[in-house]
Amino acid sequence: MKFIAMLGIFASFFAPMTFASSSLQTKASVHLDVFKTASCGCCKKWISHLTQSGVSVASQDLPYLDVLKRDAGIAPAYRSCHTAFSSEGYVFEGHVPARYIDAFLASAPENAIGLSVPGMPAGSPGMEMGDRFTPYNIMLLHTDGTASVFAHIASYEDQF
Repeated sequence: MKFIAMLGIFASFFAPMTFASSSLQTKASVHLDVFKTASCGCCKKWISHLTQSGVSVASQDLPYLDVLKRDAGIAPAYRSCHTAFSSEGYVFEGHVPARYIDAFLASAPENAIGLSVPGMPAGSPGMEMGDRFTPYNIMLLHTDGTASVFAHIASYEDQF
């Protein structure tokens, strides 16, 4: 995938990263490299959601994320505030619940680059706002730049 090479470039500039490949993905083996801005509080909350769900996370603060998102193949309509990459090079954009990251990695669809939760839906992991919740779609991002619905999250409980 073209963004694996791009990750190597970012890694050499910002921090050492390890890319290991495994044909069997288990929750305990999920590791994500998260790129975010230093001032984003919801990104930190999303990372907490991941770690509480058993996902290993390394995060990097970058001043700008647009080039990273563009080079990863994330169309502007599917972008959010942070971008994560799995060891296999898949992308997870925005407030994707850990449960769905696990499901995707367990059986990644052919011609997919990853998942996205566009925008910042109220009540999604990291965007908790009391009892407020906005239903949202988790989008499956395809290598051709299109997207389709991977899952519809109708209630807060659907995320876990």
